[in-house]
Amino acid sequence: MTIEAEALADLGPARRRALFERDAGVDAVRGDVRDIVSRVRDEGDAALREFAREFDGVDVGNIDVTDEAERAYDEIDDDVRDAIETAVANVREFHEAQLPADWTETFDGRELGRRFRPVERVGAYVPGGAATYPSSVVMTVVPATVAGVEQVAVATPPAEVMHPVTLAAAHAAGADRVYAAGGAQAIAALAYGTETVDRTQLVVGPGNKWVTAAKAEVRGDVEIDFLAGPSEVCVVADETSDPSFVAADMLAQAEHDPEASVVAVTDDEDTANEICAALADGLADRERADVIEEALTSEASGVFHARSMSEAVLFAEEYAAEHLSIQAAADESILERIDNAGSVFLGPYTPVAAGDYATGTNHVLPTNAGAKVKGGLSVDTFLRASTVQRLDRDALADLRDTVTTLADAEGLEGHEYSVDARFAGEE
Repeated sequence: MTIEAEALADLGPARRRALFERDAGVDAVRGDVRDIVSRVRDEGDAALREFAREFDGVDVGNIDVTDEAERAYDEIDDDVRDAIETAVANVREFHEAQLPADWTETFDGRELGRRFRPVERVGAYVPGGAATYPSSVVMTVVPATVAGVEQVAVATPPAEVMHPVTLAAAHAAGADRVYAAGGAQAIAALAYGTETVDRTQLVVGPGNKWVTAAKAEVRGDVEIDFLAGPSEVCVVADETSDPSFVAADMLAQAEHDPEASVVAVTDDEDTANEICAALADGLADRERADVIEEALTSEASGVFHARSMSEAVLFAEEYAAEHLSIQAAADESILERIDNAGSVFLGPYTPVAAGDYATGTNHVLPTNAGAKVKGGLSVDTFLRASTVQRLDRDALADLRDTVTTLADAEGLEGHEYSVDARFAGEE
């Protein structure tokens, strides 16, 4: 594989659209996904089993594998169980710090406040198939349990033998139900329910283009977190960076999916060329080299050199990556100039993989430039906020003219009356 660095100044309109308006192939599968979702909504478990045979090559017996998850936790190797528990503890600690407190303030006869309550039923999608993702179990289930969600269900693709580490992670993280269902059909099952799968109020989690398209399809009938997947990374580097570290982060995210988007941008042309060479060298040793090469050579990926760091920062800001790695001497000042990023990794010894697994931050993040309007999965995702107010008589009297004047301006006489009625006979 040969990758050549490109100058940002030379990018044409088509190349820029591919980079900044990327959809990772989601639009192309929307029609097929719509049919899958409709089948699951109408046929329930029968559709799940048929799609498992068609897409996963598996004859599914029990769709509910919750008991199997509990057994898997006891049976996996001790070192793997310890690693899962460490990840769970770190993610729980970080997300417990996000819990908002109910509050009330009283002034001038007005008592105003805000309170937070969790949604009741959440469905978490965990990818599988070509790879296993116990880390995604931790990232989706733990914040929900911290928020106090009553029932958290995990759906993950079926297999002849379900991957024990993924199942064990579901048990360790606190999932109440685990279902053997994958892809767009799993999203539909969580959204609408089947004979076996309980209908949920909120569906969260990352996935490939089929899963992402399914979340877009069911949105409106069920709440979703955001569109999350396939994976993305943007590395901002300068001449002080280690090109092999930059390449390693790009290779790591590219191995997720052939539709992954991976870019690096630097203000130094020599560094850009060295990153390209490091990518070629690193690819040769990777087990998923075919997947990585397809991702690296897509129109939404590349290595770019800018005329200045300011131009590189503008590129990163417009790209709005799921993962943003800043490997440059002035990383803090560069960060200050960037608002659009799902999760940020500062310095040469903060690989994206550390956040994927164990730092405690969440790796379920918006893709396709969704970081321009959305943050990543958090405790807030699983909470509803209600406002509360109480007025004494004097406070209402103080607000009376404001309320009735505005009600009259809007032509809502009943609103005006509802205030005036409380002072009847006083004029």
